[in-house]
Amino acid sequence: MKRISLALAMAPVALALPIAMPAIAQADQSDLTKVNAYVRAVTTMTADFTQTDRNGQNLTGQLTIKQPGKIRFQYQKGVPLLIVGDGKALTMIDYEVRQVQRWPIGNSPLGALLDPSKDLSKFGKVVPTGDPSILSVEARDPKRPEFGTITMIFKRNVASPAGLQLYGWVALDSQNNRTAVRLTNQRYGVTVADSAFRWTDPRPRGRSAGG
Repeated sequence: MKRISLALAMAPVALALPIAMPAIAQADQSDLTKVNAYVRAVTTMTADFTQTDRNGQNLTGQLTIKQPGKIRFQYQKGVPLLIVGDGKALTMIDYEVRQVQRWPIGNSPLGALLDPSKDLSKFGKVVPTGDPSILSVEARDPKRPEFGTITMIFKRNVASPAGLQLYGWVALDSQNNRTAVRLTNQRYGVTVADSAFRWTDPRPRGRSAGG
């Protein structure tokens, strides 16, 4: 199972403001503004995802987002793992071992995609890709290397909100364990009930925690 790499991909990352040369900073600022506009334009989204670990092993499932702050990773049948953001906390539930881990959404790098009020320019930087159709944004804390790095990847697409399509992200932990998430079949503006972000607590005395 991929619990270690996944946990590192989702765990809190303290985010730092990068330093850039003036001309580069202006171009980067424009792209970060576009990402901000994308986040504010996406009220709901569903997509299929494929998660790949460093050994090339894949897990699949469906991603659901509802602003502000709600997200759900529903894994394929047979995988006893669920990740849910309820607007306040990001929760990883492992039903096989009956464990629950929670982090404030604001401390997670995915908070950049789940809070329309956030200004990405304050905690992200643009990473050159060599492809003008691809926009890559990295979040990391150089003072806390144990938190690793997460890079969000967008495709420029005029038919998508703010001209961007979220393609996925890549997480790298301090041991160089790489976890990549790729999205397909993105759908925007779909009806999503709040009940989609509830979960059943597997712990013996905690069944009321997930709703």
